[in-house]
Amino acid sequence: MATTQPVQRTQIRSQISLPFTEAVRISFQSLKIRFWRSIITTVGIAFGIAFFVAVLAGGTIRAAVLAEEVEVIDTMAEAQERGIPPQQYWLVIMSLIVCVVGISNSMLMSVTERFREIGTMKCLGALDRFIVELFLLESSFQGLAGAIAGALVGVLFALLVNLREFGWKVFYSFPWFIGPPEAPVGVIPVLIGGCIVGMILAVIGAAGPAYRAAKLPPVEAMRVEV
Repeated sequence: MATTQPVQRTQIRSQISLPFTEAVRISFQSLKIRFWRSIITTVGIAFGIAFFVAVLAGGTIRAAVLAEEVEVIDTMAEAQERGIPPQQYWLVIMSLIVCVVGISNSMLMSVTERFREIGTMKCLGALDRFIVELFLLESSFQGLAGAIAGALVGVLFALLVNLREFGWKVFYSFPWFIGPPEAPVGVIPVLIGGCIVGMILAVIGAAGPAYRAAKLPPVEAMRVEV
């Protein structure tokens, strides 16, 4: 009997330990089933990241164009005009906070709708870690898609605004990787940073709902009428 218990425990552990690829497959399937809700969440992320990237990229482009026109800065006020106004940073922060709240709300509704599904998976032996992986993967996929779309839209919007103000000079002094001292980060790093920020915000917004889903007792989940 002493030799069979470790073997049985090993077999049970191997049965309930599902691979990461299975979590990815189930996450994609869930996004397809709830396609329109996923689109709404993704669009919300895209809007937040688009504003974030548009402010930073627009300030960098503007500063680069003005740096080509003015070689010497006489006053601190002129230097600040070439950078990004502090008020816009607050607007960016508020938009990202609204983005996180929207993600959390969407994921909480997803958890509520899937009580029976979660209870069934846990009754079949799914670990809490697997449930958390499902929701975090779903949110990260939405965050990546929304962040890429939003970052591209933000760069395009910043480019159009500066084209309207400065004309074709924008392309002659376009800061691809490095900007002027007032806005040293180029457009490409801002675009990549926007994508990373979008994914991080999506994971942060889904962390609470994912934890709630993982700690849901299977029996109570099966009793819920949805």
